[in-house]
Amino acid sequence: MPTTDSSRVLAPPAPPGWDERAPELPDFLLTSPVWTDELVHESGIPVVDVPFLTVGGGMGSFAMIDCLRIAGVPTNQMKVLTNLRHPWENYAYLTGVSQLPPHYRIRSDASSMPDNIWGFPSYAVRRAFRSRSPRGFIAPLWNVLTENVFTDYWTPLAGEVFDGMRREADRVGYWDCVAHGQARMVRRRAGGGYFTVFTTQGAHKQRVVYRSGYVHLAVGYPSIRFLPDMQDYRARHGSGHRFVNAYEPHEQVYTDLVARPGTVVVRGGGIAASAIIHRLLNDREQHGAATRIVHLLRTYVDGPHGPSRFMRRRGRLGWAHQGFNWPKAAWGGQLKVRLEKLEGEDRRQLWELMAGSTTPYRRGWQRQLAQARRDGVYTAVGGVIDRVDRAEDDRLAIVYRDNATGTPRTLAADFVVDATGLIGDLRSHRLLHDLVEVSGAARNLWGRLDVSPGFEVRSLRNGAGRLFAAGAVTEGAYYAPADSLLGLQYAALRVTDQLAELGFCHRIGSGRSIAQWCRRMRGVAP
Repeated sequence: MPTTDSSRVLAPPAPPGWDERAPELPDFLLTSPVWTDELVHESGIPVVDVPFLTVGGGMGSFAMIDCLRIAGVPTNQMKVLTNLRHPWENYAYLTGVSQLPPHYRIRSDASSMPDNIWGFPSYAVRRAFRSRSPRGFIAPLWNVLTENVFTDYWTPLAGEVFDGMRREADRVGYWDCVAHGQARMVRRRAGGGYFTVFTTQGAHKQRVVYRSGYVHLAVGYPSIRFLPDMQDYRARHGSGHRFVNAYEPHEQVYTDLVARPGTVVVRGGGIAASAIIHRLLNDREQHGAATRIVHLLRTYVDGPHGPSRFMRRRGRLGWAHQGFNWPKAAWGGQLKVRLEKLEGEDRRQLWELMAGSTTPYRRGWQRQLAQARRDGVYTAVGGVIDRVDRAEDDRLAIVYRDNATGTPRTLAADFVVDATGLIGDLRSHRLLHDLVEVSGAARNLWGRLDVSPGFEVRSLRNGAGRLFAAGAVTEGAYYAPADSLLGLQYAALRVTDQLAELGFCHRIGSGRSIAQWCRRMRGVAP
């Protein structure tokens, strides 16, 4: 759980969306999945040639540019199309509103470092050498040596991750690759490669077409998940003040609960739910809030669970506990190897076995929860919400079905905070929707982009051109933790290996890796 609660810093608001003031594309381009140079020239849209293009500009794009710079690609051979000011902007925003601002610990291990593909020196080693006391030097090193046995898993502060990325972006010249604006669509080019339609930002919007041989998509989650009961409530009452999503700004919930006694229902069993409950309990302890918390869990876990003694998670009092969002063997162990060998329904079954909402078991947070249970201010129940209505006193009347009996029950509350996660529906994202519906990109069994073990969208291979995808849009593919910090780096390294085979960059072998690590440690550009 977070290490400190001294302030309520939130990341910047979500970036603006597509600007419709730019002129629309002609119909003969909109309806064609394959464009010729002649068609694009006829449209009158300027064409910019660049060999490699990454769309998104978040942490996935950052990892890709970082790997290619290490592999010897100059900045003028790559372009990042993004509406973000910096690669960690969306991540900082989502973690901030879900109560994990920069000075809190995130759910990532010491060596999952977006700014360092080697993972050494890790965040724990950095923390140790920045310390000014013997205790401060020893504590993080002892933590990583004894984690999950005598201590909790060591995880970095969100701000440490962002600061490291900023330094690495400066070192590799990331900012020289950035074009600010909005990518709208990617279409295959007759003869090989791709066209990417882009609208620039600024006072004078301009439509531009980028012509490239390789395209990398790292657009993150297409949208926030708004479940049907929340959509129904807002459609009937026209207000989201009392029924909020954890990933939208909802600071008014905490402000109101500090000002007056109230009851809040928190829905979800993942890291966002645990962070929100932690915030509510901290407000009771530090600001005298008289808040009662009802934790509603669709799946109430009352003990260790799993199909065998070798595939089992710990669980207790409603929570499923796991150090990270996937089992560690899914990153580089036996589960990763198994998943890469499976196809179709067999792969889906292994995915479902590993997936599910979990939260880390952290001793300090467990003590806080135990005290809240004894005080009668925190209650966890298993159930599913059927309907939320506004009561006469302007509070909420929540009807849910009890898991054990199926009996409808009614609960009165002042607020509901839904922390059931984000959504990866491709139809929610304009570029991805177009990629599937017009360009013909294939989907996997989970409805996401069907990619190879090397993260290539095989259905859109076009001559010598290659189109790759990374992150949440590949969920259900051959690598489970694709939407993690380490997963985005892994995808970037796999893509770099393929581009090296195609002659676009150098292979990051032992010699280059050692040499580039030394340059990084000296702060010298690749």
